[in-house]
Amino acid sequence: MKTAGLAVLFLPLCPRVKGTMKFVIRWLKRRTAFQWLVLGYGLITLTGAYLLSVPLSSQHGTRQPFIDALFLATSGISTTGLTVVDVGSYYSRFGQIVLLCIFQIGGVGFMAFITAIAYLLRMRMSFLTETIAKESLSGPDYRTLGRFFAMVLLFTAVFEIAAALVLTAVWWREYPLGEAAYLGLFHSVSAFCTAGFSTFSDSMIRYCDNLPVNGIINLVSVAGAIGFIVLYDFCAYMDKRRKNVFPRRLSLQTKLVFLMTTMLLVGGTILIYFGNSWTADVGRKERILESVFQSISASTTDGFNTLDIGEMNPLCLTVLIGLMFVGASPGSTGGGMKTTTFGVLLVFLWLHLRGQEDNIRVFHRTIPRHCVHKAFSILLWFGLILFVDLLVLTAVESSSFLAILFEIVSALANTGLSMGITSSLTPLSKVILILTMFIGRVGPLAAGLFLIGRSGSAKFQYASEDLFIG
Repeated sequence: MKTAGLAVLFLPLCPRVKGTMKFVIRWLKRRTAFQWLVLGYGLITLTGAYLLSVPLSSQHGTRQPFIDALFLATSGISTTGLTVVDVGSYYSRFGQIVLLCIFQIGGVGFMAFITAIAYLLRMRMSFLTETIAKESLSGPDYRTLGRFFAMVLLFTAVFEIAAALVLTAVWWREYPLGEAAYLGLFHSVSAFCTAGFSTFSDSMIRYCDNLPVNGIINLVSVAGAIGFIVLYDFCAYMDKRRKNVFPRRLSLQTKLVFLMTTMLLVGGTILIYFGNSWTADVGRKERILESVFQSISASTTDGFNTLDIGEMNPLCLTVLIGLMFVGASPGSTGGGMKTTTFGVLLVFLWLHLRGQEDNIRVFHRTIPRHCVHKAFSILLWFGLILFVDLLVLTAVESSSFLAILFEIVSALANTGLSMGITSSLTPLSKVILILTMFIGRVGPLAAGLFLIGRSGSAKFQYASEDLFIG
């Protein structure tokens, strides 16, 4: 009787539930690839935030406020590295492993795992799934998509395992083998994914003069930051050289990435070395190591530091802001505006000043106009987001303007370096930076297309009229 009564009670609700389900299904079917990509990252972030907030993730067995857990999960999925608590002392081993899984997925991209598994198992994917995968990591054309993502996982495994073995050997001198292996794995994944999370309370400051630790962290971070497209192209080029196959050449993407990355790393190192206010007890070797490490950290957006960022002078902080803003390369584990975007803008500016903006060329190749337009769109998006964040945070925070600017750029570029104000941020500032880190991960253009939905070209054109610009 009770069962029959409940059935009668809920019977009128069935049509409403059915109607709601139909509406949800229709809404999901109308979503674009960009919207599915953003929704996927959002779902992983919320799941990770829940797991980080449970008492099992805390060393003290207490529940973390959800806003703080969401901040860290977003920082992980965006491979930013900003955190409001000390990861090593606050989170249990379970919580740290959850965080590791989050920034591993965030660094490589969740669609990379799906596509690579489907390719290895010879499973067919829908066109929508392939499109989402392609946009998630700026992958190549659809014909080589599966093989490309299989190579992505191979590159990831090789670099992370090799780095983990080296770091384990180094830390075995200080810790038991099991603990050293865990530290090596955690920091190798964090370095390759340019996440910058560390179980050490001072990041890498204690190893500022340790050449093996500096060398392996730098090498793996650069590998993750130059992008899987470049790694894939370079390996194909070397394979053709080995087999003496023609034609063989590096793509324009690879050449421009190598050029811009080298310029930024060398320029940043020189400016930090000569511009930082060194104390008398820091020798030349330590100055070189720390300058190189900090330049690579900001440019690759890995977020580790061997210098106390809060103690650096305004000149060096400005250099770091510039390096973070440009960031890593497309199709990489890093963030930022991207090296190719910056390179295209510089080439356009140079040719514009020479009156040759109708033919944007570099390395004997012409850059399509839509690439130039996209570069300016990304720059404008980054500028607008930065300005809005500055308006909010300068109104609610008591920290200096430079510290707030540094924090915002670090969040937007998914870097994780901080002048030490993250833990004292107000809830509103945390929400703003959560959105900023998430936008930085999926990309400003993808975030904009998520809001707009389906787009298309205009079906008409108005008469043109000149404007006075500049």
